[in-house]
Amino acid sequence: MFNEKTILITGGTGSFGKKCTEMLLRQYRPRRLIIFSRDELKQFEMAQIFSTEKYPCMRYFIGDVRDKERLYRALRGVDYIIHAAALKQVPAAEYNPTECIRTNIGGAENIVNVSADLGVKKVIALSTDKAVSPVNLYGATKLCSDKLFIAANAFTSCETKYSVVRYGNVMGSRGSVIPLFIKKRDEGGSIPLTDPKMTRFWITLEQSVQMVLRAFAFDGGGGVFVPKIPSMRMTDLAEAIAPGRAVTVIGIRPGEKIHESMITVEDARNTVDIGEYYVIKPEIYRSWNKIKGTPVPEGFEYNSGTNTQWLTVEALRATLRKQGFSIPA
Repeated sequence: MFNEKTILITGGTGSFGKKCTEMLLRQYRPRRLIIFSRDELKQFEMAQIFSTEKYPCMRYFIGDVRDKERLYRALRGVDYIIHAAALKQVPAAEYNPTECIRTNIGGAENIVNVSADLGVKKVIALSTDKAVSPVNLYGATKLCSDKLFIAANAFTSCETKYSVVRYGNVMGSRGSVIPLFIKKRDEGGSIPLTDPKMTRFWITLEQSVQMVLRAFAFDGGGGVFVPKIPSMRMTDLAEAIAPGRAVTVIGIRPGEKIHESMITVEDARNTVDIGEYYVIKPEIYRSWNKIKGTPVPEGFEYNSGTNTQWLTVEALRATLRKQGFSIPA
C-alpha cells in the first residue's frame, strides 16, 4: 500500500525513523519519503546513508511539530504520516515540563489539525507503555497525545483516519539501558539496577516498525494497537549482558514503575484480541473503529509483571546478538 505514495515521518532522524526508512525503501517503492525533524546535523548524517542520489524519493525537511505554519508546507500532498516526534527522556521532561507539553501535546494537536486540513489519508502516532496510568510528565503528555489522535476521528468534515500504536521498551533504541550495561561491563564495574523486581515489555526496533506499517492496512481509525510481546526481568538482562557480574541496586528513579502496563482493567472493557495484537477501541463513538476481534476476558490486564510470555537469559542473549550487540557466549 506504500508503493507510489508519499509518506512523512516526524522525528524521522531517531532510531525508529531510520529503521522505518530502511524497511520502507527495502520493501516498497514510495513516491516520496519525507524525513521531518529539527536537527540539521542528524539529517545530514542520515542523508549519507539514504542519499537522494541513491534513493530519489528521499526528502529531508527541517522543521518542528510545534510550528504549525511549517507543517502546512511539509504535509502538502502527503498520503500517510508516521508521527514519531516526541520529547522522551523522563528526567528531562520533569525538569522542563513546558517544553515537553509543547512538543508532545501541542505538536500532536498541530499534526491532527494540519493533516485534516490537507487531506492526509491516514496518521499513525507512536505511543508508549508510560502513557498507561502515567506517573511522570512524559507519560502524561503521551496519554494526552493518544486521546487527541483518537478523538480526531470524530472530525465530520475530513477523510483523515487516526490510529495509535503502543509498545514497550525498544531494544537498542537511543536511551536504551543495553548500551549502558555493556559499557559498565567493559569498564569492569558493577551493573546498576534500579530495583531487582523490575520488569519491562521488550520489542526489537524492526518489530516496532513492522507493527506500525501493518497498522496502516486496518480499515478506519480510532484504535490503539498493542502488540503481544514478551516481558523480561531486568536482573535477567543484566545476567545476559554481564554474566556473574556484581549488581548495584541504585533505587527506583522519580517517575519510574516497577512494572509497566499497556492495557489496564478499565481499558479491557473496550479491548479486542485480533491475533498478534490487541486493539483498544474508543469508549465513545465506537463506530469509528471497524476492527473485529474477540473481546478480552473480564478483569484482563496486560502488565509486564503478570505477562504470560517471558524472555529467558538465553533468549535475551540470542536476540541481542541478532541485533548486533557484543554478548558473551
